[in-house]
Amino acid sequence: MSRMTAPTRSSGGLSNLALNARIFSFVVYSLICYTTIGMQLAVLPGYVHLRLGYSTMLAGLVVSLEYVATVLTRPWAGMIIDRRGARFAVSSGLLLCGLSGVLMVASAALLHRHLVGIALLFAARLALGASESLVGTGATIWGIWGAGVENTAAVISWNGICTYGGVALGAPLGVGLLTFLGYRWVGIAIAAMGFVPLVMALRQQAAPIVHGEKLPYHHVFRRVAMQGTGLGLGSIGFGVLATFITLDFAHRHWSGAAFALTLFGALFISARLLFAGWINRVGGYRVATVCFLLESLGLCLLWSAQTRVAAYAGAALTGFGFSLVFPALGVEAVRPIPPQDKGTALAAYGVFMDFAMMITGPVAGAIIGGWGFPAMYLFAAAAVVLGLLLSAWLASRRTAAASL
Repeated sequence: MSRMTAPTRSSGGLSNLALNARIFSFVVYSLICYTTIGMQLAVLPGYVHLRLGYSTMLAGLVVSLEYVATVLTRPWAGMIIDRRGARFAVSSGLLLCGLSGVLMVASAALLHRHLVGIALLFAARLALGASESLVGTGATIWGIWGAGVENTAAVISWNGICTYGGVALGAPLGVGLLTFLGYRWVGIAIAAMGFVPLVMALRQQAAPIVHGEKLPYHHVFRRVAMQGTGLGLGSIGFGVLATFITLDFAHRHWSGAAFALTLFGALFISARLLFAGWINRVGGYRVATVCFLLESLGLCLLWSAQTRVAAYAGAALTGFGFSLVFPALGVEAVRPIPPQDKGTALAAYGVFMDFAMMITGPVAGAIIGGWGFPAMYLFAAAAVVLGLLLSAWLASRRTAAASL
């Protein structure tokens, strides 16, 4: 099969404001999807552990199930994007997001039958995990087509703003719904946030499908493995924070755990807005190295925190540090990949983050059971330091290759 040139829409003479508006029209679906993820993250650990009385390890498993589904479906999502188009992937993901909310409502209705209720909750998490694969990757590729490949770093950065901004927005929204209306209404809201935007997505112009010889998935996976490993190590810090900070605050008899997630998201977004341009200026590996350093310092601050204010500061610094890890390493990962395989490459790269999030819940839950909540932050900091060393090595290898 002959290889064709990818259709690349250029941003032309668009102003920065117009370009950002164009990008946002595609990545807004990530904002919606990740808002529902934030709602569940803020509600489910306490619901499973404190309301239903299960262990912290099972609470972590409930959270991690989403990432099990995401790991399993990322390759499938990438192939769907490359073969059926980004709009189809995003629309399918929104449908699954709405289904996750329906399953949460069903689990609430069967609360008196714990095993059935937990099984439905597991199914809800699996559906949301598949939704994350399709929407997150699909919206990014859709945005790259809409804004032009020369704006890949900007699209990835804006998609990340939407994903973690959604988590930050969803956390207080989920807690508010749970507090004032009850658990069932969290599910109803998630169902509406999945089904309603589906109409908008179906009315938008579809991205063209790039024809050409497709690389086998395992070949693409190998080509992004080093950058993906760094992403996975950096993601452990976010996974620990998102999964257990609500229980950590409850254990310490502190209020305001959702605000810690909001601070994480706010500093994450601020760093993306202020410093994303440095990726193209100095290179993704160097930016990632600095980010890993800041993230590890934030996690160490959480580990040593004796006051709620110190914990807030640690969450904020962790968010600031983690902010540019995904786009910095992601740009380096997808740059050499042929156009017709970029969806698969971005999906394969994201698998490493999903796998890290998948194992973080039960591993951190076991660490908490043996050594307490502060130890999980130290474990995450050690993982991030490994990511720092890997990124610094990749940067030095790039410099050495350029000097030859």
